[in-house]
Amino acid sequence: MEKVSVLLVDDEKEIRDAIEIYLKNEGITVLKASDGLEALDILMEQTVHLILMDIMMPNLDGISATYKIREQKNIPIIMLTAKSEDTDKILGLQIGADDYITKPFNPMELVARVKSQLRRYVTLGTFDGVKKKIDLHGLTLDQEAKEVAVNGESVKLTPIEYKIVVLLMKNAGRVFSIAEIYESVWKEPGYNAENTVAVHIRKIREKIEVDPKNPRFLKVVWGIGYKMEK
Repeated sequence: MEKVSVLLVDDEKEIRDAIEIYLKNEGITVLKASDGLEALDILMEQTVHLILMDIMMPNLDGISATYKIREQKNIPIIMLTAKSEDTDKILGLQIGADDYITKPFNPMELVARVKSQLRRYVTLGTFDGVKKKIDLHGLTLDQEAKEVAVNGESVKLTPIEYKIVVLLMKNAGRVFSIAEIYESVWKEPGYNAENTVAVHIRKIREKIEVDPKNPRFLKVVWGIGYKMEK
């Protein structure tokens, strides 16, 4: 199996540290998050092959985070559950979790479950990789360098502008509502987000478009939202 990475999401540091030791002993790279919001941030920036997701966490719980992840990614997700969380366990499986393991768990069983899911995802071909560079007719995104360029000329974006561009370019052709953009980038409910998103879209257009009033790349779909043209 090629070098793989696991995103471990749990609000208890002791559990994160213990699981990390066992996975690293198997040659697996471990990324760690303390809640669902931090996990979503990592997924935007890093290549992840499997997620270990605790259910009960502050800020954004494991069920809500899994639901958001499943809107865009088919990464295997193993839920970490307590015995008292049977209802949440079932809900997690219904919205797309691949497996679950109950705390307290045998570390070797956890490693076996992880390796089994990774083998299916990576070796058997459901992992299609992450394009490090995306080119949309002259608009390019280099995710390793975290750089956006137009016809070879680098464009200076703020961190928020960059996240919006990454979201839209990685999903070129898909229309995102204002609320979806806001929730994906700011990690908060997208209530009354129209002005905030519109201002950032305008600034992005001023940087990437030859004629911002007649955009070639970043299009508005009236009454729905925005998309990056394929």
